[in-house]
Amino acid sequence: MPKDRDDKQNRDSDLEFSLEEILAEYHLKAQEEPEEKLPIYLPPKQPESGGKGSVVHFPGTQPEPPVTPEEPEEPEEETHDPLEDTIPFPIRQPLEEPLPPPPDGPQPRPWSLFRRRQIPEGENVVPFPEEEKNPVAAGLDHLKRKADEYADHMFEEEGAEHDEEVRRAEEFIPGVDEEEEPLPSYRERKPRRKPPRAPDLPPQQLFRRYSKGLKAFRLRTILVFLVAFTLLYFTVAPTLNLPLPPLLLEEEAKTLYLYLLGGLLALVMLLGIDVWLRGFLQIFLLRMGMDSLMALSCAAALADTFTIPYLDGRKEFLPYCAAAALAMSFSMLGTYLKQKGQRIACRTAAAAPEPYLVTLDEGMWNGRDTYVKWSGAPLGFGSQIQSDDGAERIFHITTPLLFLCCLAFSALASVGRERPEDLLWCLSATLSASASFSGLLCYGLPWNSLAQRLAKSGAALAGWDGVIGTGRGCGVLLTDTDLFPPGMVSLNGIKVFGDFPVEKVVGVTATLIRDSGSGLEKVFYDLLHAQGALYRRCTDFCCYEGGGLSAIIRNEQVLVGSASFMNLMEITMPQGLKVKNAVFCAIDGELAGIFALNYKLHSSVEPALNAIIRNRIAPVLATRDFNIIPAMLRQRFKLPADKMEFPPVVRRIELSAQDQEHCPILCAVLCRQGLSPYSEVVVGAGRLRKAVQSSAALTSLGAFIGVLLAFYITFSGSYASLSPFNLLVFLTMWLVPTWLISGWVNRY
Repeated sequence: MPKDRDDKQNRDSDLEFSLEEILAEYHLKAQEEPEEKLPIYLPPKQPESGGKGSVVHFPGTQPEPPVTPEEPEEPEEETHDPLEDTIPFPIRQPLEEPLPPPPDGPQPRPWSLFRRRQIPEGENVVPFPEEEKNPVAAGLDHLKRKADEYADHMFEEEGAEHDEEVRRAEEFIPGVDEEEEPLPSYRERKPRRKPPRAPDLPPQQLFRRYSKGLKAFRLRTILVFLVAFTLLYFTVAPTLNLPLPPLLLEEEAKTLYLYLLGGLLALVMLLGIDVWLRGFLQIFLLRMGMDSLMALSCAAALADTFTIPYLDGRKEFLPYCAAAALAMSFSMLGTYLKQKGQRIACRTAAAAPEPYLVTLDEGMWNGRDTYVKWSGAPLGFGSQIQSDDGAERIFHITTPLLFLCCLAFSALASVGRERPEDLLWCLSATLSASASFSGLLCYGLPWNSLAQRLAKSGAALAGWDGVIGTGRGCGVLLTDTDLFPPGMVSLNGIKVFGDFPVEKVVGVTATLIRDSGSGLEKVFYDLLHAQGALYRRCTDFCCYEGGGLSAIIRNEQVLVGSASFMNLMEITMPQGLKVKNAVFCAIDGELAGIFALNYKLHSSVEPALNAIIRNRIAPVLATRDFNIIPAMLRQRFKLPADKMEFPPVVRRIELSAQDQEHCPILCAVLCRQGLSPYSEVVVGAGRLRKAVQSSAALTSLGAFIGVLLAFYITFSGSYASLSPFNLLVFLTMWLVPTWLISGWVNRY
């Protein structure tokens, strides 16, 4: 029986093998194997006798022949081997052919249990169909997993609003505005125009320069207008049947009449010779403007006047001397108003040795350009005030085109029509139509009126370079002194609690107020000297969002802030306290003193804020006084606090810091504190920019229309249709929009 056979094998001591011998034998064989391992081959079990065994093979496979060893087999002993019925460990035999080199790329691991068996040829095996991946189904599965994750974490914050800390923070910390990320701009913004390279002279020196000869120029301007109106009368008198001297009514006096008109035009040009020469020389400097077209129209009208007596076909028609003389007069008026406005601005800027400067810093708050007021020297004011104004920069582009059109149209209407004798008439007509009366008034008229208004408030604009960057969508930073200048906040009373000395309470409170940069520094500085106290040395200074300050002074924690801040820090407050605006001081968790304050709003603050908001400029409260919050401004002073922005305390400190970098281009110079001059500059600069640009655009449009009409009439040879009277009416009509727009600048 098998059991007896096993017992017999176990009793035979000669065939026993120890565990160490077996492991040592296997270990030596494992070391002989190459690094590349092959799958283990299990040969079929041989029957005990040498005959055929009853072994059933797996269907579809053929039994492999047994491996024949190369060495001769030794004769078997008659003794039965105890390991005969066990499966022997396969011994690797040398291959007849060398293995092929491994292919490039990663190969499947030979020892893997999931290695796919190579199917021999001719074997009928149907592979299992693999499931194709559907991208739509994969996307839906991904969304489903996301939704499940969101649903798992949906109610994690449930009940957090009832937490005690959250409730206290919402009750005592004032609301602040979070800074939004700027939206991506699909159109790149053009860089701002750099300041011109004019010498940066001090405002006092420029004031003396602009004052020199201003009265004489004003007198010459008045004389030019008188001569021009005289010339205008002689021009329109025949058309309107106005009375004339009898000498000029005679038939033989036609030539004398023309010489009279030419003489009056020459007198106008002589009185304004500096303006005429400047406009004429700008042609050669490639900086043409409306004064250049005015100078050319005067020269063409004067030449046409003295050649008419020698042309038989035009003796009955008058030249355009009156239109050229009036263009000269309005050019002198615009020059005088611009110089006067520059003189006023320089005088205002030189009034204070250390004025306040206003700049428009790019992307300072919430990704928007913001006006900032800071103290410093007015560097760059002298070079900016001498730069070209906005109208001149527009006319430098349009006037060369107008001049070329005048030359081309005049040649086509005269030489092109085989009438070369009409060349001067066509030139005079087209140039007079292009020389608009409002050319130099587009900037001079609103600039002078705005400069006079700003001078009364103690402010001055720094030329056109400081105006060009203004517009809607900007912000304006408002600090403590802007809303409540010195003198508008006063101390209403002091109360000290406990055994704290008054000197100590005043000293530590004044120290924290000074280090915070609050607008209350002047109030507590005066109180410090009145009580004989001194500033203390503090460490670990910190500002809180709840409206308070903290520091360590002589190993004592000092808290200074509003009543809400004291409640938030769990400081015991006296019962029935009804002080609305006060500064509280606590030392080591115990209330030490209360300083009652009285805030007064200046009468100019409310209209200044309303003007800023109406012009789509957002006020940004960069205050450091913890009492000045939107709720206080709305409840006590009825200000539109809902239209103001209130950044967090960290951003308020950054925005109101004096050591931050500012734009090198100045917008204005202020000589007074308060919000009134600040708002006057911010609003007035934006309105001036719109007025000048719109006026210059309308002036250029009117000039182009006038040139086209003059070309059409001269091309058809209709002398009567393009009479001096009709041309004067056309030019006067285009002067009206400039006067109306200039008067709109000061209405805010």
